[in-house]
Amino acid sequence: MPTDAKLAPTPVGEYAAALKQQMNTLPRATITGEVTEFNRTGVQIYFQLKDDRGGVRCTMWRREFEKLDLPETAMRVGSQIVATGGPDYYEGGKNASPSFSFRTTDIRPAGEGDLIARLAELRKQFQAEGLMESQKLLRRAMLPRRIGVITAEGGAARQDIVAGLLRRGWQGEIVWGLAPVQDRKAAPAITRTLSDMAAFGDVETIVVCRGGGSLTDLWAFCDEDLCRTVAMLAVPVISAVGHEKDVTLLDDVAAVRASTPTHAADAAVGLDVVAARSNLISATGRVSRAGRIAVRDRVAPLAAMAAGPGRAIRSERIALNQKTREIRAAADRGIGFRSEATLRALQRGIAPAAERIHRSVESGRKQNSAMPVDLGSLVSRLLSQGEKKLESERVALRAHDPQRTLERGYARVEDRSGEPVVDVPGARRAGDVKIRFADGAVDATVGGTRRRRRRQNEDDGEFEQISMEGLEENE
Repeated sequence: MPTDAKLAPTPVGEYAAALKQQMNTLPRATITGEVTEFNRTGVQIYFQLKDDRGGVRCTMWRREFEKLDLPETAMRVGSQIVATGGPDYYEGGKNASPSFSFRTTDIRPAGEGDLIARLAELRKQFQAEGLMESQKLLRRAMLPRRIGVITAEGGAARQDIVAGLLRRGWQGEIVWGLAPVQDRKAAPAITRTLSDMAAFGDVETIVVCRGGGSLTDLWAFCDEDLCRTVAMLAVPVISAVGHEKDVTLLDDVAAVRASTPTHAADAAVGLDVVAARSNLISATGRVSRAGRIAVRDRVAPLAAMAAGPGRAIRSERIALNQKTREIRAAADRGIGFRSEATLRALQRGIAPAAERIHRSVESGRKQNSAMPVDLGSLVSRLLSQGEKKLESERVALRAHDPQRTLERGYARVEDRSGEPVVDVPGARRAGDVKIRFADGAVDATVGGTRRRRRRQNEDDGEFEQISMEGLEENE
Protein backbone atom coordinates (compact mmCIF):
# COMPACT_ATOMS: atom_id res chain seq x y z
CA MET A 1 0.00 0.00 0.00
CA PRO A 2 1.55 3.40 -0.98
CA THR A 3 2.75 5.60 1.89
CA ASP A 4 1.48 8.93 0.43
CA ALA A 5 -2.01 8.15 -0.75
CA LYS A 6 -3.76 10.95 -2.60
CA LEU A 7 -6.27 13.00 -0.60
CA ALA A 8 -9.82 12.90 -1.73
CA PRO A 9 -10.92 16.10 -3.48
CA THR A 10 -12.97 18.57 -1.39
CA PRO A 11 -15.62 20.85 -2.86
CA VAL A 12 -14.41 24.47 -2.86
CA GLY A 13 -17.48 25.70 -1.01
CA GLU A 14 -16.88 23.22 1.77
CA TYR A 15 -13.21 24.27 1.95
CA ALA A 16 -14.20 27.97 1.99
CA ALA A 17 -16.63 27.36 4.87
CA ALA A 18 -13.96 25.50 6.81
CA LEU A 19 -11.51 28.33 6.15
CA LYS A 20 -13.98 30.92 7.41
CA GLN A 21 -14.61 28.83 10.53
CA GLN A 22 -10.86 28.55 11.08
CA MET A 23 -10.45 32.33 10.69
CA ASN A 24 -13.14 33.01 13.26
CA THR A 25 -11.21 30.94 15.82
CA LEU A 26 -8.11 33.17 15.56
CA PRO A 27 -7.59 35.58 18.48
CA ARG A 28 -8.73 39.19 18.25
CA ALA A 29 -6.11 41.95 17.84
CA THR A 30 -5.74 45.70 18.02
CA ILE A 31 -3.82 47.30 15.17
CA THR A 32 -2.84 50.87 14.35
CA GLY A 33 -1.96 52.57 11.10
CA GLU A 34 -2.81 55.30 8.62
CA VAL A 35 -6.12 55.35 6.76
CA THR A 36 -5.37 55.22 3.02
CA GLU A 37 -8.83 54.42 1.67
CA PHE A 38 -12.33 54.99 3.11
CA ASN A 39 -15.69 54.11 1.50
CA ARG A 40 -19.27 53.82 2.78
CA THR A 41 -21.18 51.36 0.64
CA GLY A 42 -24.47 49.77 1.63
CA VAL A 43 -24.48 48.21 5.04
CA GLN A 44 -20.69 48.19 5.46
CA ILE A 45 -17.78 50.60 5.43
CA TYR A 46 -14.47 49.70 3.79
CA PHE A 47 -11.05 51.17 4.57
CA GLN A 48 -7.40 50.24 4.49
CA LEU A 49 -4.77 50.66 7.19
CA LYS A 50 -1.12 50.95 6.19
CA ASP A 51 2.28 51.78 7.58
CA ASP A 52 5.75 51.58 6.14
CA ARG A 53 5.84 47.76 6.48
CA GLY A 54 2.51 46.71 5.00
CA GLY A 55 -1.25 47.10 5.05
CA VAL A 56 -4.57 45.36 5.78
CA ARG A 57 -8.01 45.71 4.17
CA CYS A 58 -10.62 46.33 6.87
CA THR A 59 -14.44 46.16 6.98
CA MET A 60 -17.04 47.20 9.57
CA TRP A 61 -20.81 47.10 9.75
CA ARG A 62 -22.14 50.54 9.06
CA ARG A 63 -24.58 50.54 12.01
CA GLU A 64 -21.74 49.67 14.40
CA PHE A 65 -19.57 52.44 12.91
CA GLU A 66 -22.35 55.03 13.32
CA LYS A 67 -22.81 54.01 16.96
CA LEU A 68 -19.18 55.05 17.61
CA ASP A 69 -20.09 58.67 16.78
CA LEU A 70 -16.51 59.51 15.77
CA PRO A 71 -15.51 63.06 14.78
CA GLU A 72 -15.55 63.91 11.11
CA THR A 73 -11.74 64.18 11.04
CA ALA A 74 -11.17 60.82 12.73
CA MET A 75 -11.90 58.70 9.64
CA ARG A 76 -10.35 60.29 6.60
CA VAL A 77 -7.43 59.53 4.40
CA GLY A 78 -4.22 60.30 6.28
CA SER A 79 -5.65 59.85 9.78
CA GLN A 80 -3.97 57.61 12.30
CA ILE A 81 -6.47 55.23 14.00
CA VAL A 82 -6.48 52.23 16.29
CA ALA A 83 -8.78 49.37 15.16
CA THR A 84 -9.84 46.29 17.14
CA GLY A 85 -11.14 43.13 15.53
CA GLY A 86 -10.09 39.84 13.97
CA PRO A 87 -9.48 38.17 10.62
CA ASP A 88 -12.57 37.36 8.60
CA TYR A 89 -13.05 35.41 5.40
CA TYR A 90 -16.10 35.82 3.16
CA GLU A 91 -16.57 32.65 1.16
CA GLY A 92 -18.52 34.39 -1.57
CA GLY A 93 -21.13 32.74 -3.74
CA LYS A 94 -22.30 32.17 -7.24
CA ASN A 95 -22.55 35.90 -7.93
CA ALA A 96 -20.06 37.24 -5.32
CA SER A 97 -16.30 37.05 -5.06
CA PRO A 98 -14.57 35.71 -1.96
CA SER A 99 -12.45 38.12 0.03
CA PHE A 100 -10.36 38.48 3.17
CA SER A 101 -10.63 41.43 5.57
CA PHE A 102 -10.01 42.51 9.09
CA ARG A 103 -13.49 42.54 10.60
CA THR A 104 -13.41 45.65 12.82
CA THR A 105 -15.59 45.97 15.88
CA ASP A 106 -14.12 49.15 17.37
CA ILE A 107 -12.31 52.21 16.02
CA ARG A 108 -10.72 55.12 17.85
CA PRO A 109 -8.29 57.83 16.81
CA ALA A 110 -4.69 56.91 17.52
CA GLY A 111 -3.75 58.60 20.76
CA GLU A 112 -0.35 60.05 21.49
CA GLY A 113 0.10 57.38 24.09
CA ASP A 114 0.30 54.70 21.38
CA LEU A 115 2.75 56.73 19.35
CA ILE A 116 4.82 57.61 22.40
CA ALA A 117 5.11 53.93 23.27
CA ARG A 118 6.25 53.13 19.73
CA LEU A 119 8.66 56.07 19.82
CA ALA A 120 10.12 54.92 23.14
CA GLU A 121 10.65 51.45 21.70
CA LEU A 122 12.47 52.87 18.66
CA ARG A 123 14.63 55.10 20.85
CA LYS A 124 15.63 52.12 22.94
CA GLN A 125 16.49 50.12 19.81
CA PHE A 126 18.54 52.96 18.27
CA GLN A 127 20.37 53.51 21.53
CA ALA A 128 21.33 49.85 21.68
CA GLU A 129 22.65 49.97 18.12
CA GLY A 130 24.71 53.12 18.78
CA LEU A 131 22.86 55.19 16.16
CA MET A 132 22.28 58.15 18.47
CA GLU A 133 25.93 59.33 18.47
CA SER A 134 27.26 58.80 14.93
CA GLN A 135 25.97 62.14 13.59
CA LYS A 136 27.10 64.07 16.65
CA LEU A 137 30.70 62.97 16.05
CA LEU A 138 30.81 64.57 12.59
CA ARG A 139 32.73 67.80 12.09
CA ARG A 140 30.51 70.74 11.14
CA ALA A 141 31.79 73.63 9.04
CA MET A 142 31.81 76.98 10.83
CA LEU A 143 30.96 78.86 7.64
CA PRO A 144 29.64 76.38 5.02
CA ARG A 145 29.55 77.45 1.40
CA ARG A 146 26.53 75.32 0.50
CA ILE A 147 23.64 74.26 2.76
CA GLY A 148 20.91 71.76 1.89
CA VAL A 149 17.40 72.41 3.20
CA ILE A 150 14.59 69.80 3.10
CA THR A 151 11.11 71.11 3.79
CA ALA A 152 7.65 71.56 2.25
CA GLU A 153 7.42 73.85 -0.74
CA GLY A 154 4.81 76.22 0.68
CA GLY A 155 5.57 75.89 4.39
CA ALA A 156 6.42 78.76 6.68
CA ALA A 157 9.60 76.96 7.72
CA ARG A 158 11.12 77.78 4.35
CA GLN A 159 10.79 81.53 4.89
CA ASP A 160 11.91 81.21 8.52
CA ILE A 161 15.21 79.52 7.67
CA VAL A 162 15.96 81.96 4.82
CA ALA A 163 15.29 84.88 7.19
CA GLY A 164 17.58 83.31 9.80
CA LEU A 165 20.42 82.84 7.31
CA LEU A 166 20.06 86.43 6.06
CA ARG A 167 20.09 87.71 9.61
CA ARG A 168 23.43 85.91 10.15
CA GLY A 169 24.81 87.64 7.05
CA TRP A 170 25.47 84.34 5.29
CA GLN A 171 25.81 84.64 1.49
CA GLY A 172 26.37 81.05 0.44
CA GLU A 173 24.21 78.77 -1.71
CA ILE A 174 21.07 76.90 -0.62
CA VAL A 175 20.19 73.56 -2.23
CA TRP A 176 16.44 73.03 -1.76
CA GLY A 177 14.97 69.58 -1.32
CA LEU A 178 11.20 70.02 -1.44
CA ALA A 179 9.25 67.06 -0.04
CA PRO A 180 5.97 66.43 1.80
CA VAL A 181 6.34 66.65 5.57
CA GLN A 182 3.06 65.10 6.77
CA ASP A 183 1.47 61.91 5.47
CA ARG A 184 2.48 58.35 4.80
CA LYS A 185 4.45 59.41 1.72
CA ALA A 186 6.49 61.98 3.64
CA ALA A 187 9.05 59.66 5.26
CA PRO A 188 10.07 57.81 2.01
CA ALA A 189 10.24 61.11 0.11
CA ILE A 190 12.40 62.77 2.76
CA THR A 191 14.65 59.68 2.88
CA ARG A 192 15.24 59.75 -0.89
CA THR A 193 15.85 63.48 -0.88
CA LEU A 194 18.37 63.18 1.96
CA SER A 195 20.30 60.41 0.21
CA ASP A 196 20.37 62.25 -3.13
CA MET A 197 21.42 65.55 -1.56
CA ALA A 198 24.25 63.93 0.43
CA ALA A 199 25.50 62.02 -2.62
CA PHE A 200 25.17 64.61 -5.38
CA GLY A 201 24.40 67.99 -3.81
CA ASP A 202 27.95 68.72 -2.62
CA VAL A 203 26.49 70.23 0.55
CA GLU A 204 28.34 70.66 3.84
CA THR A 205 25.27 70.71 6.11
CA ILE A 206 21.65 69.55 5.67
CA VAL A 207 18.69 71.07 7.53
CA VAL A 208 15.40 69.15 7.81
CA CYS A 209 12.65 71.46 9.02
CA ARG A 210 8.88 71.98 9.31
CA GLY A 211 6.50 73.80 11.62
CA GLY A 212 5.00 72.47 14.82
CA GLY A 213 2.11 70.05 15.28
CA SER A 214 0.97 67.04 17.22
CA LEU A 215 2.99 63.86 17.45
CA THR A 216 0.64 62.36 14.90
CA ASP A 217 1.43 65.19 12.50
CA LEU A 218 5.15 64.77 13.11
CA TRP A 219 5.16 60.99 13.01
CA ALA A 220 6.87 60.93 9.57
CA PHE A 221 10.00 62.22 11.34
CA CYS A 222 9.93 59.21 13.65
CA ASP A 223 10.10 56.79 10.72
CA GLU A 224 12.65 54.08 11.35
CA ASP A 225 14.07 53.97 7.81
CA LEU A 226 14.39 57.77 7.69
CA CYS A 227 16.19 57.93 11.02
CA ARG A 228 18.54 55.07 10.11
CA THR A 229 19.43 56.85 6.87
CA VAL A 230 20.23 60.05 8.78
CA ALA A 231 22.37 58.16 11.30
CA MET A 232 24.48 56.64 8.49
CA LEU A 233 25.03 59.86 6.51
CA ALA A 234 28.52 61.40 6.38
CA VAL A 235 27.01 64.90 6.16
CA PRO A 236 25.84 66.60 9.39
CA VAL A 237 22.04 66.85 9.61
CA ILE A 238 20.27 69.55 11.66
CA SER A 239 16.74 68.68 12.75
CA ALA A 240 14.33 71.60 13.12
CA VAL A 241 10.97 69.83 13.37
CA GLY A 242 8.16 71.32 15.43
CA HIS A 243 8.68 73.56 18.42
CA GLU A 244 10.60 73.32 21.67
CA LYS A 245 8.23 70.77 23.21
CA ASP A 246 8.06 68.57 20.11
CA VAL A 247 10.74 65.85 20.16
CA THR A 248 10.94 63.30 17.33
CA LEU A 249 13.26 60.39 16.72
CA LEU A 250 14.98 62.47 14.04
CA ASP A 251 15.93 64.99 16.76
CA ASP A 252 17.68 62.20 18.66
CA VAL A 253 19.80 60.88 15.76
CA ALA A 254 20.61 64.22 14.09
CA ALA A 255 23.90 66.04 14.68
CA VAL A 256 22.03 69.04 16.14
CA ARG A 257 18.45 69.52 17.32
CA ALA A 258 17.11 73.02 16.72
CA SER A 259 13.91 74.10 18.44
CA THR A 260 12.71 76.08 15.39
CA PRO A 261 13.80 76.61 11.76
CA THR A 262 15.13 80.03 12.82
CA HIS A 263 17.42 78.43 15.35
CA ALA A 264 18.44 75.87 12.70
CA ALA A 265 19.94 78.73 10.67
CA ASP A 266 22.08 79.68 13.69
CA ALA A 267 23.22 76.07 14.07
CA ALA A 268 24.02 75.66 10.33
CA VAL A 269 26.12 78.84 10.19
CA GLY A 270 28.19 78.82 13.36
CA LEU A 271 29.69 82.23 12.62
CA ASP A 272 27.55 85.36 12.82
CA VAL A 273 28.89 87.00 9.69
CA VAL A 274 27.34 90.40 10.49
CA ALA A 275 28.84 90.46 13.98
CA ALA A 276 32.16 89.09 12.72
CA ARG A 277 32.30 91.71 9.99
CA SER A 278 31.48 94.46 12.52
CA ASN A 279 34.15 93.15 14.88
CA LEU A 280 36.63 92.96 12.01
CA ILE A 281 35.91 96.55 10.97
CA SER A 282 36.26 97.69 14.59
CA ALA A 283 39.50 95.76 15.01
CA THR A 284 40.78 97.17 11.72
CA GLY A 285 40.08 100.68 12.94
CA ARG A 286 41.88 100.01 16.19
CA VAL A 287 44.86 98.55 14.36
CA SER A 288 44.92 101.52 11.99
CA ARG A 289 44.83 104.02 14.86
CA ALA A 290 47.49 102.10 16.74
CA GLY A 291 49.62 102.06 13.61
CA ARG A 292 49.30 105.80 13.08
CA ILE A 293 50.19 106.46 16.72
CA ALA A 294 53.13 104.10 16.51
CA VAL A 295 54.39 105.78 13.35
CA ARG A 296 53.92 109.25 14.82
CA ASP A 297 55.76 108.37 18.02
CA ARG A 298 58.59 106.69 16.17
CA VAL A 299 59.16 109.19 13.35
CA ALA A 300 61.64 111.40 15.25
CA PRO A 301 63.70 108.53 16.69
CA LEU A 302 63.63 106.76 13.33
CA ALA A 303 64.69 109.95 11.53
CA ALA A 304 67.58 110.38 13.96
CA MET A 305 68.51 106.75 13.53
CA ALA A 306 68.16 107.09 9.77
CA ALA A 307 70.74 109.92 9.74
CA GLY A 308 73.23 107.75 11.60
CA PRO A 309 74.13 105.51 8.66
CA GLY A 310 74.75 108.56 6.48
CA ARG A 311 77.11 110.07 9.00
CA ALA A 312 78.87 106.75 9.46
CA ILE A 313 79.26 106.40 5.69
CA ARG A 314 80.72 109.91 5.36
CA SER A 315 83.16 109.27 8.19
CA GLU A 316 84.22 105.98 6.67
CA ARG A 317 84.56 107.63 3.25
CA ILE A 318 86.92 110.29 4.68
CA ALA A 319 88.98 107.60 6.41
CA LEU A 320 89.02 105.55 3.22
CA ASN A 321 90.20 108.52 1.14
CA GLN A 322 92.99 109.21 3.64
CA LYS A 323 94.09 105.58 3.51
CA THR A 324 93.99 105.72 -0.29
CA ARG A 325 96.30 108.76 -0.33
CA GLU A 326 98.65 107.11 2.13
CA ILE A 327 98.72 103.92 0.06
CA ARG A 328 99.44 105.90 -3.12
CA ALA A 329 102.28 107.89 -1.46
CA ALA A 330 103.75 104.73 0.03
CA ALA A 331 103.60 103.07 -3.38
CA ASP A 332 105.38 106.02 -5.02
CA ARG A 333 108.07 105.95 -2.35
CA GLY A 334 108.48 102.22 -2.75
CA ILE A 335 108.81 102.50 -6.52
CA GLY A 336 111.44 105.25 -6.22
CA PHE A 337 113.41 103.31 -3.61
CA ARG A 338 113.35 100.15 -5.72
CA SER A 339 114.37 102.09 -8.87
CA GLU A 340 117.37 103.59 -7.11
CA ALA A 341 118.34 100.24 -5.64
CA THR A 342 118.06 98.63 -9.07
CA LEU A 343 120.21 101.39 -10.63
CA ARG A 344 122.87 100.98 -7.96
CA ALA A 345 122.83 97.24 -8.45
CA LEU A 346 123.29 97.77 -12.17
CA GLN A 347 126.16 100.07 -11.57
CA ARG A 348 127.76 97.61 -9.17
CA GLY A 349 127.21 94.43 -11.18
CA ILE A 350 126.31 94.97 -14.81
CA ALA A 351 128.92 97.69 -15.68
CA PRO A 352 131.96 95.63 -14.55
CA ALA A 353 130.56 92.60 -16.31
CA ALA A 354 130.15 94.60 -19.50
CA GLU A 355 133.73 95.78 -19.22
CA ARG A 356 134.97 92.23 -18.79
CA ILE A 357 132.94 91.09 -21.79
CA HIS A 358 134.38 93.97 -23.89
CA ARG A 359 137.94 93.07 -22.97
CA SER A 360 137.20 89.40 -23.82
CA VAL A 361 135.73 90.38 -27.19
CA GLU A 362 138.78 92.58 -28.02
CA SER A 363 141.15 89.77 -27.07
CA GLY A 364 139.20 87.33 -29.24
CA ARG A 365 139.24 89.79 -32.15
CA LYS A 366 143.05 90.11 -31.95
CA GLN A 367 143.43 86.35 -31.83
CA ASN A 368 141.09 85.92 -34.82
CA SER A 369 143.00 88.56 -36.86
CA ALA A 370 146.24 86.55 -36.49
CA MET A 371 144.54 83.23 -37.13
CA PRO A 372 144.28 83.41 -41.03
CA VAL A 373 148.08 83.62 -41.44
CA ASP A 374 148.66 80.69 -39.09
CA LEU A 375 145.80 78.79 -40.74
CA GLY A 376 147.26 79.35 -44.24
CA SER A 377 150.67 78.15 -43.17
CA LEU A 378 149.11 75.13 -41.53
CA VAL A 379 147.05 74.32 -44.62
CA SER A 380 150.15 74.62 -46.85
CA ARG A 381 152.10 72.22 -44.64
CA LEU A 382 149.18 69.77 -44.62
CA LEU A 383 148.81 69.96 -48.41
CA SER A 384 152.51 69.35 -48.95
CA GLN A 385 152.47 66.41 -46.60
CA GLY A 386 149.37 65.05 -48.35
CA GLU A 387 150.90 65.33 -51.78
CA LYS A 388 154.02 63.49 -50.64
CA LYS A 389 151.95 60.76 -49.05
CA LEU A 390 149.74 60.52 -52.15
CA GLU A 391 152.78 60.18 -54.43
CA SER A 392 154.19 57.47 -52.19
CA GLU A 393 150.90 55.60 -52.23
CA ARG A 394 150.68 56.01 -56.03
CA VAL A 395 154.14 54.42 -56.44
CA ALA A 396 153.13 51.59 -54.11
CA LEU A 397 149.87 51.09 -55.95
CA ARG A 398 151.59 51.06 -59.33
CA ALA A 399 154.01 48.46 -58.03
CA HIS A 400 151.06 46.22 -57.22
CA ASP A 401 149.09 46.95 -60.43
CA PRO A 402 148.44 43.68 -62.39
CA GLN A 403 149.03 45.54 -65.64
CA ARG A 404 152.63 46.10 -64.62
CA THR A 405 152.95 42.37 -64.08
CA LEU A 406 151.54 41.71 -67.54
CA GLU A 407 154.03 44.16 -69.05
CA ARG A 408 156.79 42.02 -67.61
CA GLY A 409 155.62 39.00 -69.74
CA TYR A 410 152.97 37.43 -67.56
CA ALA A 411 149.31 36.69 -68.64
CA ARG A 412 146.06 36.64 -66.67
CA VAL A 413 143.33 34.01 -67.17
CA GLU A 414 139.72 35.17 -66.57
CA ASP A 415 136.30 33.56 -66.97
CA ARG A 416 133.52 35.12 -69.01
CA SER A 417 132.42 37.31 -66.06
CA GLY A 418 135.92 38.79 -65.67
CA GLU A 419 136.80 36.93 -62.48
CA PRO A 420 140.37 35.57 -62.33
CA VAL A 421 140.94 31.85 -62.76
CA VAL A 422 143.79 30.81 -60.47
CA ASP A 423 143.83 27.00 -60.72
CA VAL A 424 143.20 24.08 -63.14
CA PRO A 425 139.85 22.95 -61.64
CA GLY A 426 138.60 26.51 -61.98
CA ALA A 427 139.67 26.62 -65.64
CA ARG A 428 137.92 23.30 -66.36
CA ARG A 429 134.75 24.52 -64.71
CA ALA A 430 134.87 27.77 -66.69
CA GLY A 431 135.39 26.01 -70.05
CA ASP A 432 135.62 29.19 -72.10
CA VAL A 433 138.24 31.59 -70.69
CA LYS A 434 139.92 34.83 -71.65
CA ILE A 435 143.70 35.19 -71.52
CA ARG A 436 144.68 38.81 -70.89
CA PHE A 437 148.19 39.99 -71.99
CA ALA A 438 149.71 43.46 -71.57
CA ASP A 439 148.56 44.60 -75.00
CA GLY A 440 145.18 42.80 -75.20
CA ALA A 441 143.17 39.61 -74.57
CA VAL A 442 142.39 36.44 -76.50
CA ASP A 443 139.59 33.92 -76.00
CA ALA A 444 140.45 30.32 -75.31
CA THR A 445 138.61 27.03 -74.75
CA VAL A 446 139.88 24.56 -72.19
CA GLY A 447 139.88 20.89 -73.60
CA GLY A 448 141.47 18.53 -76.37
CA THR A 449 145.13 17.56 -76.98
CA ARG A 450 145.95 19.75 -79.99
CA ARG A 451 146.66 23.42 -80.27
CA ARG A 452 144.64 25.12 -82.97
CA ARG A 453 145.03 28.62 -84.10
CA ARG A 454 142.53 30.31 -86.24
CA ARG A 455 142.45 33.79 -87.39
CA GLN A 456 139.18 35.23 -88.49
CA ASN A 457 138.38 38.63 -89.76
CA GLU A 458 135.23 40.24 -88.49
CA ASP A 459 133.52 43.55 -89.25
CA ASP A 460 134.36 44.87 -85.80
CA GLY A 461 138.02 43.69 -85.70
CA GLU A 462 140.29 40.68 -85.36
CA PHE A 463 140.39 38.08 -82.65
CA GLU A 464 142.45 34.97 -82.01
CA GLN A 465 141.07 31.80 -80.49
CA ILE A 466 143.35 29.26 -78.94
CA SER A 467 142.17 25.76 -78.03
CA MET A 468 144.27 23.90 -75.58
CA GLU A 469 144.12 20.61 -73.76
CA GLY A 470 146.31 19.23 -71.10
CA LEU A 471 146.69 22.64 -69.44
CA GLU A 472 148.04 20.88 -66.36
CA GLU A 473 150.93 19.28 -68.27
CA ASN A 474 151.81 22.47 -70.14
CA GLU A 475 151.84 24.47 -66.96
